[in-house]
Amino acid sequence: MTLAYFDCFAGAAGDMIVGALLDAGVEMDALAGELDKLGVGGYTLGAERVQRGAITATWFRVHVDQSSPPSRHFTDIRDIIRQADLIGRAGARAEAVLARLAAAEAHIHGIDVEHIHFHEVGAIDSIVDIVAACAAMELLGAASVVCSPVPSGRGTVQCDHGVLPVPSPATARLLAEANVPLSGLQIEGEAITPTAAAVLTTLAESFGPLPAMTLTSVGYGAGSRNEGPLPNVLRVFVGQADSDGEADTVVELSANLDDCTGELIGATIERLLAAGCVDAWASPVTTKKSRPGWILSALCAPADASAVETIILSETTSFGVRRRVCARTKLLRHHETVQTRFGPIGIKIGSRGSAVVTASPEFEDCRAAAEAHHASIKDVLAAAQLAYGRAACHDACD
Repeated sequence: MTLAYFDCFAGAAGDMIVGALLDAGVEMDALAGELDKLGVGGYTLGAERVQRGAITATWFRVHVDQSSPPSRHFTDIRDIIRQADLIGRAGARAEAVLARLAAAEAHIHGIDVEHIHFHEVGAIDSIVDIVAACAAMELLGAASVVCSPVPSGRGTVQCDHGVLPVPSPATARLLAEANVPLSGLQIEGEAITPTAAAVLTTLAESFGPLPAMTLTSVGYGAGSRNEGPLPNVLRVFVGQADSDGEADTVVELSANLDDCTGELIGATIERLLAAGCVDAWASPVTTKKSRPGWILSALCAPADASAVETIILSETTSFGVRRRVCARTKLLRHHETVQTRFGPIGIKIGSRGSAVVTASPEFEDCRAAAEAHHASIKDVLAAAQLAYGRAACHDACD
């Protein structure tokens, strides 16, 4: 499993996150192609190698046309992301980042989330930074994200709301909601921006020391400042998590529904699976006042929990989602192909240690072979199972 670990030794900003991922191996052309899907004009992209202290890093820049609208409502940005066909989980994750950021801003300013009017956060460069960060994660193949403790910074920052203390109120709320540990490092100025705080608290499974991993690349993303005792860069370590592959952690999210149609529930399950959930299902129950209803449930990676919550709340009539972390034991998996009279069929094999526990023919392979040979799927399944058994016996005898 590919793991990305963000080392925020000097802080983090949206452009620094993207720059670090580009420096770690994401292709700029591929990232630009994803951003083009937003259909938002008025900007050009740039990525250049710059020096920050003693470190050379990639500075990701969004050059905004000043004639473009300076800000948008949360609902406007959400609709832009939903209409874009972004890679993998990028769209769902970007929407979750924005929803988390909107909720923090709404709480601070006492405004309803649906009507909040962003300023810096709603500007084109911030929209691009958020979507670019989520898309770059997918392009890098990072299935898991972990982050170091973060420095809070000190002093004040000038923004459209006036002069605010550092960390800004929205940033402070985002960090507090996620129980993010602060490093205690004294950095003058804004060490972590609201955009970076929203991205990292949404995508990171945990905050702490560098986990065990086999390192494959390191990237450095530059910030705009070039002063201070520390290089103004964010570092990302990318590699394979050291694990036996037999245990992991997933999040189970559930919501009770007693006023939602079957069509909506079915469509929501499809969207949850498309967003990368391990599984999604609905179970019939009897709710309060003896009403018939459903429990809609989904399993997902911890980094995707916020995105999954957003889908359930936006696509159903639920007013709340339960969340629990589950430790999961699973078999190690690999695939083989067997030859049958119906043609080649894939076999999914599960093992525990060195012992094979189960072997199952791939159903879609069997369905396609059955249609091609005008046979029953049951016969193809049996033929595949028999072919695998013979091959396994032959290997054991050898």
